[in-house]
Amino acid sequence: MSLPNRLLYRYFSSSKHPPKTARTKWKSVIGLEVHAQLNTESKLFSGARATFGAAPNSCVALFDASIPGTLPVLNKNAVELGVRTALALGCNVNAVSMFDRKHYFYADLPNGYQITQQRAPLARGGALSFPVFVPGVTKTPYYKTAKLHQLQLEQDSGKSLHDPIERKSLVDLNRAGMPLMELVFEPDLESGEEAAALVKELMLILTRLQSCTCKMEDGALRVDANISVHLENTPLGTRTEVKNIGSVRAVAQAVDYEIQRQIAVLDNGGKIHNETRAWDAAAKTTVAMRDKEVVQDYRFMPEPNLPPLHLRLHDKECTEKESEVDVIDVPKLSHTLPELPEQTRQRIIQMHQLSSTIAITLVNDIILHEHFRAIIEGSSGRSPKLVANFLINELLTILNRNKLDPADCHVTSGQLGTIVDMLQENQLNAQYASRVLQELLADERLQVCPREIVSTNGWFLITDEAQISQHCEDVIKRHPKLVDKYRKGKEKMLYALAGEVAKVSEEKIDMARAVELLKEMLKRAT
Repeated sequence: MSLPNRLLYRYFSSSKHPPKTARTKWKSVIGLEVHAQLNTESKLFSGARATFGAAPNSCVALFDASIPGTLPVLNKNAVELGVRTALALGCNVNAVSMFDRKHYFYADLPNGYQITQQRAPLARGGALSFPVFVPGVTKTPYYKTAKLHQLQLEQDSGKSLHDPIERKSLVDLNRAGMPLMELVFEPDLESGEEAAALVKELMLILTRLQSCTCKMEDGALRVDANISVHLENTPLGTRTEVKNIGSVRAVAQAVDYEIQRQIAVLDNGGKIHNETRAWDAAAKTTVAMRDKEVVQDYRFMPEPNLPPLHLRLHDKECTEKESEVDVIDVPKLSHTLPELPEQTRQRIIQMHQLSSTIAITLVNDIILHEHFRAIIEGSSGRSPKLVANFLINELLTILNRNKLDPADCHVTSGQLGTIVDMLQENQLNAQYASRVLQELLADERLQVCPREIVSTNGWFLITDEAQISQHCEDVIKRHPKLVDKYRKGKEKMLYALAGEVAKVSEEKIDMARAVELLKEMLKRAT
């Protein structure tokens, strides 16, 4: 189960890392390549269903199996999703792009080549600016920008299933031909936290665009990291590539591990080899897969069965030869872009006067932000700051304690809004709000009212003046030594007395008013 968003990138001390060098002369350089499966109903060049988890070889068209005589037909929806993503990232969309054949042998690649866009991709340029904030690691949020080299469309390969007992390998072609969007970023990153933050921001953008489901556990988004280290003011070092990293947390761990591994090798007089490595999530190490010292010749060639892809970059009427159905109108697609995550953060900061730290934490978790928006819109009188603090400090803490992700929490925004109302109306304190949340998590009844839980358990805040005064008087009488120390100038004893008041009231008393009354009573007593 994944942890809540604010703990997502934490680099656990229990991981098995190479010994860290005490030197600080090394600089690390990281560049990411992200493969995102486009959220289409059919594959990139065939009409077969693009369904995850279907029975093996049940979503395979003749073209996917490379039956002679079959030809590719480009999926228009895949191109549109790629264009929308390029626009959201500020790329320069090319008026004409080309498809190429990339030749290499995979047992689960029937054609013997992959159709991709090597020479003339769908888009070039662009950049992604994203916040980097890891509680406990980074003191304050900061922004990093990674330039985008290119965005291209390509098809996925199939999947080989190996049975070590039977010593057999089976091939499932359901994934063969799935539409992929490859985003190649420039090497502008310096740490695992920055790499993970980039991936997280990209996932938020793709989810809002509905370009990709971003379910890394389903293989819908995979990350390759190119990593090297070098001395300051020297050329870049030899890089290694860590392939197919399967979670945001693993991105941070894999990159940081590989940085420390390379530094340890170089500090001991060794040499870094240009190689492909895999991330072992169980052992928390990278493992050598194959070397890349010899450049592989992919024998790129133009795809002869696909014409150049032409896009309309300017507003104009269709000609007689063009059909509105066949034309991909880039200006029209630009008007369909939703509010992007950074725009949401800035709007929250300006509209609700919240700090950047709170805005980042809210927006970085889709479910958390949905709760925030629904609670605020549910009642105009609710304090945005109170709602945000409640979600971050209480809800996330309870979910983490129960090892739940916000997406797996069945507590509704309406129920959370009711708890916020009780907090705002001084009917409940934060401690008992956490208890209410725990009760809601344990109760499968989705319609149970938080007020009912509070009433049944007698958790309402004690705000009656007479009751508070009585508790304060009793505490003063039972603790004469604390009172005497307070009279002699030890003002901290006031809070010791307040703690006793909280204890006798089972921490249900209005502590702000209790402290005020204690001060008044002690002042009168002197």
